[in-house]
Amino acid sequence: MAISFFKICTACGKKWVNQALFLVDPAISLVGYQVAFEAREAGYLLFNHNCGTTLAVAVHHFYDLPHSLVDLHCHEKLSPEHCLNEDGEQDCQAGCECSQVKKIMKIIKLWPKK
Repeated sequence: MAISFFKICTACGKKWVNQALFLVDPAISLVGYQVAFEAREAGYLLFNHNCGTTLAVAVHHFYDLPHSLVDLHCHEKLSPEHCLNEDGEQDCQAGCECSQVKKIMKIIKLWPKK
């Protein structure tokens, strides 16, 4: 039976079996979010790996984190377009998927590393 992996590093080949092992790995650090405006649920969280590469993981893989319920409708008239700032540091009150991604990013940044 083939083993399924959460993520495989495209540069060094390091494998993470599941999300939990990926998040606790001190060799991984969240660096940003790549928004996909045409299909917002298809955006990517960007992580640096200590081998020197950047890994993209589809944001939907993190929707199950605590306090990360996602509303996929952007309230464009209310949006100050913080989602264009890929570091994810500014809060947004628009209530769209991008603001929920910012919450997910904060959770990941505070995730304890082993």
